[in-house]
Amino acid sequence: MVEVQHVECIAGQGLLGDRFCGFKENYKGQVTFFSSEVFAEVCGKLGVNGISPGVTRRNIVTRGVDLNTLISKEFEVQGVTFMGMSECSPCHWMNVAIAPGAEVALHGRGGLRARVLTDGGLRVEAA
Repeated sequence: MVEVQHVECIAGQGLLGDRFCGFKENYKGQVTFFSSEVFAEVCGKLGVNGISPGVTRRNIVTRGVDLNTLISKEFEVQGVTFMGMSECSPCHWMNVAIAPGAEVALHGRGGLRARVLTDGGLRVEAA
């Protein structure tokens, strides 16, 4: 993963430059969201310090939103509209990327898969 300050969202395709951009029609994982709070909690529980949420291979890291509430709903971020499709279930990769036990700790909180409904840009906001 490469952290960027700005990304272009392409309706029906995904994020410009992402490996899944244009992957297949109606792909439910055109973009993935992940909670910074969940990441911090899991790292704390597992005693992990100094790693970026980027290790989870999720596209966009959020703050202050329960991503599971967006499943089956349209929502907007910085003027770009998305459709929440499903939980982005954690897999064994989380045990490698974060620490052993991460997959289980992330069960039900692995992030959100979404479709991009409108074109537009997203930028990193200051913490």
